[in-house]
Amino acid sequence: METYTLETAGADLVYDVRGPLPTSDGRAPLFMIGQPMDASGFAALAARFPERTVITYDPRGLGRSTRKDGRVDHTPQDQADDVHAVIEAVGAGPVEMFASSGGAITALAVVAKYPTDVTTLVAHEPPLITLTPDGPAAVRARAEFRDAYEQRGWGAGMAAFVAMTSWEGEFTEAYFAQPQADPAAFGMPTEDDGSRDDPLLSDRSWAVSDYRPDVAAIAAAPTRVVIAMGEESAHVQTGRTSVATAELLGQEVTVFPSHHGGFCDGEFGYPGKPDEFARRLREVLDGAS
Repeated sequence: METYTLETAGADLVYDVRGPLPTSDGRAPLFMIGQPMDASGFAALAARFPERTVITYDPRGLGRSTRKDGRVDHTPQDQADDVHAVIEAVGAGPVEMFASSGGAITALAVVAKYPTDVTTLVAHEPPLITLTPDGPAAVRARAEFRDAYEQRGWGAGMAAFVAMTSWEGEFTEAYFAQPQADPAAFGMPTEDDGSRDDPLLSDRSWAVSDYRPDVAAIAAAPTRVVIAMGEESAHVQTGRTSVATAELLGQEVTVFPSHHGGFCDGEFGYPGKPDEFARRLREVLDGAS
């Protein structure tokens, strides 16, 4: 693996290339992106594609990539520009892309703005919370975990976030009537370290989950777009947003093994099924539905 730093006007972007360029098989490189997950989250999945040249990167202000724009917010538009800049810097032509969570939203923005950058996009569980029928309630639930974080710190915010993302079905009054999530019950710290800069728990990434894909631009692009969902996510929010995104784009959601982080092994908590996930991703990239 080789690591590079790309200096742009707004950020110094760190990216990794596993494998040769030009690629040994003549196939496009496979670019894996997330948000707020950085490149470290894709180590298990990348290792399961030894035959491919795999690119990963840290979004601006996350992991090893530093910002120079004086801002702390995260937007799909800025991140799309950054991903485009990395693709150009690699110089291997269009890429295939696996994008997860907020990275899946970034990837949809890439396809809309830079339609020749990506040949096939597998967008896994984009958390586009305003697309579901209960979008206003989802926005309210998002504000509640942000408020818990602001008032009581990381453990309280993360506990509230887990309660939200594990809730099955629409966010009804029954959801909002629950007592505050107890961080100790989730094995999370109860003390407040005073920090309030978490990109997931603060409102710094609300522009990501508020994003509405440019359907016309995506339809006009030559990119094959696949919206994917983990089989364990069918009834929770990211599964429901995946179905809503697929419907918005006029397709059915494609089912993958495991859950929202199903491509990870145990280093990030609840382990997924990276072997099964990689097999399914390989099938889908090769054209299977």
